[in-house]
Amino acid sequence: MTAAPWSGGTESARHILPAGSVDCHHHIYDTRFAYHPEADYRPPDATVRDYTQLRERLGVSRSVIVQPSSYGTDNACLREALASFGSSARGVAVIDEHTSPDELQALDSAGVRGIRFNLARPAGAGIEQMQKLSRRVADLGWHVQIHALGRDYPALEKHLAELPATLVIDHLGRIPQPDALSHPAWNVLRRLVDGGRAWIKISGLNHDSVDGEPAYADAGVLVREWIKAAPQRMLWGTDWPHVSAIVNPGRTAPDDALIQDLIYDWMETGQTRRMIFADNPCELYGFERASQ
Repeated sequence: MTAAPWSGGTESARHILPAGSVDCHHHIYDTRFAYHPEADYRPPDATVRDYTQLRERLGVSRSVIVQPSSYGTDNACLREALASFGSSARGVAVIDEHTSPDELQALDSAGVRGIRFNLARPAGAGIEQMQKLSRRVADLGWHVQIHALGRDYPALEKHLAELPATLVIDHLGRIPQPDALSHPAWNVLRRLVDGGRAWIKISGLNHDSVDGEPAYADAGVLVREWIKAAPQRMLWGTDWPHVSAIVNPGRTAPDDALIQDLIYDWMETGQTRRMIFADNPCELYGFERASQ
């Protein structure tokens, strides 16, 4: 197997995923579409064609494309990517107060099922804007996806709990390692999940793991605890194309097949794997359930 662009390693994943499995978090970058003038990151191409190679390597048939911060609220690249993948993809967009009702309907028709707020960026949305925009998309049945650093969740808890839409929390909540279970963010996110407010993405292990490849042992402790606590609210995603590796020369992209196999093993049972890799994404994003 040849390497997929922006992904470490060349081997295929060892484990075969359940039918209809969904990569619930990846981005598409295509420099034919202009980046936002104030974008922090301006990555080179990581296109639909490139991601298709990763799909084949991992044995994944469906995916969720998340609008990256680099494009701001211009979702043109996202819409073209969704059209390319057809029914095998859904999208998460970025909007603001200027996004019209007609544009929201067009995004919904294109396959968008949520909006994202990147609160880890200095220029991220404020609480008031997040509340207003969440109300606008709640009637569409969309969710609100949050990327924030773990240190910020205690202050965000009240505001997130009051949002009218379902929450999706990026990258395990970005809880700092080591000893993530002792961090205040763990209890905050547990309360949101236990209250039926939130889903957690098992993704971005490399962001906060101190142990790192090949075992990601500290991340494994956190993932296992999430699976034990609420397997029905877990999602899995690659976080391809690993932007921090793309834009920092000398950094190596994570091995997506290795990480996928680790997560597969941490799930332990076939029932749990079926739930997290396939059934949960069908419930949240509206994919048709695959026959077993």
